[in-house]
Amino acid sequence: MSQSVMKIRPEDNVGIAIRPVAKGETVTVDGITVTAADDVAVGHKIALRALAAGEGVYKYGMRIGSLSEAAAAGEWIHSHNLKTDLNDAVEYSYVPVPAPPKRPGPSPVFRGYRRASGRVGVRNEVWIINSVGCVNRSAERIAKLANQRFVRENFDGVFTFSHPFGCSQLGDDLVNTRAVLGGLARNPNAGGVLVLGLGCENLQLDALIRSIPDIDPKRLRFFNSQAVSDEVEQGLAMVQELFDAMKDDVREEVPLSELTIGVKCGGSDGFSGITANPLVGRITDIVTGYGGTVLQTEVPEMFGAEQLLMNRAADRGVFDGIVALINEFKAYFVRHGQPVYENPSPGNKAGGLTTLEEKSLGAIQKGGAAAVTQVLKYGETATKRGLVLINAPGNDGVSSTAMAAGGAVLLLFTTGRGTPLGFPVPTVKISTNTDLAKNKPGWIDFNAGAVVDGTATFESLTDEFLRYLIGVASGERTKNEINEYKEIAIWKTGVTL
Repeated sequence: MSQSVMKIRPEDNVGIAIRPVAKGETVTVDGITVTAADDVAVGHKIALRALAAGEGVYKYGMRIGSLSEAAAAGEWIHSHNLKTDLNDAVEYSYVPVPAPPKRPGPSPVFRGYRRASGRVGVRNEVWIINSVGCVNRSAERIAKLANQRFVRENFDGVFTFSHPFGCSQLGDDLVNTRAVLGGLARNPNAGGVLVLGLGCENLQLDALIRSIPDIDPKRLRFFNSQAVSDEVEQGLAMVQELFDAMKDDVREEVPLSELTIGVKCGGSDGFSGITANPLVGRITDIVTGYGGTVLQTEVPEMFGAEQLLMNRAADRGVFDGIVALINEFKAYFVRHGQPVYENPSPGNKAGGLTTLEEKSLGAIQKGGAAAVTQVLKYGETATKRGLVLINAPGNDGVSSTAMAAGGAVLLLFTTGRGTPLGFPVPTVKISTNTDLAKNKPGWIDFNAGAVVDGTATFESLTDEFLRYLIGVASGERTKNEINEYKEIAIWKTGVTL
């Protein structure tokens, strides 16, 4: 490819290297020619004109910070000369923008499992939910033996998700653990649920069961391990009952309006906001445009771009919910004596991201242009269609688990650095660049880097990606499923006894 630097928006005063640029190399983008004053790595920024100290730097057509020192045309722009403009004093106003129109014509369909609740799953699995970490290994033994015994064409396996919590927890931590485990039990990918307790833990089994009153009783079994002589055999007997209850489950054609997906980015780089996140945003607009639901979280990665989300609130009540979401998370940072506007992680910086507003402006693109219809507390399940925001941190495991507990049956996970992680629901890994897709074919499900390579347009890639996702929703396995990476992480904010 002849082009080495790209400019995202006409207003931008920096370009993004799409291949390594050597010091002294002359590059041209949008009629602007500069000579590189430094080596510039892929995904990093280069000044397209001379910039004064204190001048704003623009990417995505938005200000991502200010220069701490003057930079000549062709200089590398990164942590050594670019600083955040964010501070704690922010006043928000509701300036609503029109919601995108509904998609015309008939909806695409996928083949899913409709549950008694009316919600639709994309897998037919038995999930073993542990009330306490003490029984993790027992649950794993039950799952292993059950998968050897119970095999059927319409059955996708028995899975358990280890965690260290449920005992020695107080206050919000105990409430959060119960809420997340209860939300997972309600996920429609679980055609049957076995809740496994110990008996003496803080998170008592009866309290956990009471938190999921809407689950089909024919699809739920539970017991405390201290109350039976052999917890593994007891668990296998109950899985057999669940297996029998699921015997007539079949896939049926359902429209995208019945699909709930979660969107997530992990290990971002300089291309995340250029390729993979905008591609996912297009899927968000398609799914919500047909009446489906998309869940988005990672609240700290909204800082600096939150006003754009607030303007998309469906009404004033939702706007107030987003303001509370942002301010409560800032207060959480302050309580722990941490800076509210911490810069991106070392991996993010190595990939070309400098300030938090730069990362956030790229991250929120996963939500497309959809109207925000609901704001959820951590552990709550979505009850409205459209784009739904959930209170959870940016941590990959915690945020992805929160979306599965919130009802997501499929996760779209963009990454520029790569990760093998997977979560209770199928986790589609979308690479931001082609090199990652080539180097880690065992991790990556779909390559959005083709947009930068020039081998695909956003329009053609969106069509291809939608077809792929419909296939996954209809039963095709993702790399995390093939590799048996299905994990959870629960947010801990308080003390442990």
